[in-house]
Amino acid sequence: MSASVPAIEAATPPRATTVRQQTVARLVLAAVLFGIGLWTIEEFIPAIVWAVILAVALWPLYQRARRRWPIRGHEVLLPAGFTFAVALLFFLPLVVVGVQAAREAQSVFDWVEKARTEGVPPPDFLSHLPVGRTQAISWWQQNLADPEGASDLLDRANRGELVTSSRRIGAAVLHRTMLFGFCLLTLFFLFRDGEALTEQMRRASLRAFGPSGERVGRQIIASVHGTVDGLVLVGIGEGVVMGIAYAVAGVPHPTLLGGATAVAAMIPFGAPVAFGLAAVLAAANGSTTAAVAIVVLGLLVTFVADHFVRPVLIGGQTRLPFVWVLFGILGGVKVWGLVGLFVGPAVMAALILLWREWADGPRATVPEA
Repeated sequence: MSASVPAIEAATPPRATTVRQQTVARLVLAAVLFGIGLWTIEEFIPAIVWAVILAVALWPLYQRARRRWPIRGHEVLLPAGFTFAVALLFFLPLVVVGVQAAREAQSVFDWVEKARTEGVPPPDFLSHLPVGRTQAISWWQQNLADPEGASDLLDRANRGELVTSSRRIGAAVLHRTMLFGFCLLTLFFLFRDGEALTEQMRRASLRAFGPSGERVGRQIIASVHGTVDGLVLVGIGEGVVMGIAYAVAGVPHPTLLGGATAVAAMIPFGAPVAFGLAAVLAAANGSTTAAVAIVVLGLLVTFVADHFVRPVLIGGQTRLPFVWVLFGILGGVKVWGLVGLFVGPAVMAALILLWREWADGPRATVPEA
């Protein structure tokens, strides 16, 4: 009987081995569940990412509001108020654009009907084109000035394809609207539970990565704040300046074009497309001087914003060279779409911080978020 005891003890694994096996099993289980979770919410990941970006960008303002109005029930009222304000910020411009588009649609229908029945004479701006004047006028007279030619040209459009395209656009708009709704819902809970989530993430990063985890997190938050200031706020400023210039130059719909310029200016090298279109419209109205002035002013504003203002706002908060910010923005847009405007610089900022800590030791300080 005693001889069997050593055999049993030898067959029993030591406690350290058991703990190690359980740790590996837990890690494998966590990885599997994490993968299944990502697969389950795959369609909603963009909405969640946008909600996180908006929450990080607005968190300082939200904290100031909580300190300013420490009333009972702010756990619901204040987060709901901030979420509603974000919804209005996005929906109001869309409503304005939709109303304007509906007004313009009737003008387009009237123009098409007139082209079919009477023909449309060449507009005056074709005779002022610097190049291709003769060819443009000739094409217009052959295809649009004559009612028969205009009818043939307009009938070439495949109506079935137009209907299919309209359905696709409608489905895409509905899908984006649904994702935006989930983004707002997520944003509400991030505002409401933000402090608890921040503390949990801080403890988790400290446990998993040590002090470096918190430093990387702060660097990412600083990058998001800098990107919002450098892209969004500067883009809005460019849109306001150029919108005033459009109004002074007599460009049609200066408010809409100014808004389009603001959105385009948030993407590097996007503003020239917007003010270039405005210059074309000014030239079409017969004002070549106004068109040239718009292009010159647009290039000047873009040069100052891209070379002086944005490097200070974005690179100053993260101590990240602007060339890496630019690579992060362009690469992020290419890989992740519009959300890459914020994800790309955040990733680059974290990588640069890790490189500095590895090369020089953890001596660099990161600004508080």
